[in-house]
Amino acid sequence: MTTADRLTDPARAPGPPRVVKRGAGPAERRQRGPAPSVRRRRRRAVALLYLLPALLPYTLFAVLPLLHTAYLSLFDWDGVTLPSFVGLDNYGRIGTDPQLRAAAWHAGALILFFSVLPICVGLVSAAIVSRRAGRRGTALVRTVLFLPQVIPLVAVGILWRWVYAEDGTLNQALRAIGLGGLADAWLGSFTWALPAVGLIGTWVVSGLCMVLFLSGTQRIDQEIYEAARMDGAGPVREFTAITVPLLRPEFAVALSITVIAALSSFDLIYITTSGGPGNSTVVPGILIYRLAFGGGAVGVASALAIVLTAVISLAVLVINRLSREAP
Repeated sequence: MTTADRLTDPARAPGPPRVVKRGAGPAERRQRGPAPSVRRRRRRAVALLYLLPALLPYTLFAVLPLLHTAYLSLFDWDGVTLPSFVGLDNYGRIGTDPQLRAAAWHAGALILFFSVLPICVGLVSAAIVSRRAGRRGTALVRTVLFLPQVIPLVAVGILWRWVYAEDGTLNQALRAIGLGGLADAWLGSFTWALPAVGLIGTWVVSGLCMVLFLSGTQRIDQEIYEAARMDGAGPVREFTAITVPLLRPEFAVALSITVIAALSSFDLIYITTSGGPGNSTVVPGILIYRLAFGGGAVGVASALAIVLTAVISLAVLVINRLSREAP
């Protein structure tokens, strides 16, 4: 900037030196406004007011019931008579219950069907759909694959009970292709009931994983794929070297959602097998229901619910931590 510019600029024009007043009086402080700490407190108060419409229902229907469940877990109560305080004895009973070990094993097995398989299927589906973006029928395929996610799980359970019935669609298809010897009462089999229910979960959750991965592929710069193609990379190489590593945030979200669905599963299993045959498909959610409403052990059921909540929260924290620390 020239000297003429400095002289014509009002902000830079020469003038009398500024006098910095120390220890300004109350009138000047009022003109300057409140202190920064006061402004921060005001902003937090305003933000809290905006959050109240969502915070109040969440507190009433999530936080308070959780605290009440934790309170009930300290009592021996059948739901009718007066409860008696037992402290942490209910949690000790959980650790020695063989039914709980079986339920935990079944929930762990469902992680394969509710989490691992849907993520694999959703990832491959997203890769195929993204490569066919803009072509005829792509939107229809995406809608059909996502459709199971929006169907209520009660309706899904009833639908698949018809499919798995002895004279259902699956057995009729097996007989039609000459494999009638493989036909079975799938939901009534001690061997196949849990995998059969797990495959229903795979069918339901795969569409959600596909949509998550599709949203992730849309934020990947297409120039990266073009550079890889110029280097001679094919579709498989692009998928393994570019798409999969860059979808790490979506992997964390999908893994969190599907693990929660596996560990907290109840309605789908209740509609299809009710935990049977025997206890072959019992999961913690079904066991909590049986203890509270069928076994008269509300305290033990509450303790199991608190433990299940803690396990799910810990699993989500571990997944998020690993996703942030991964290279």
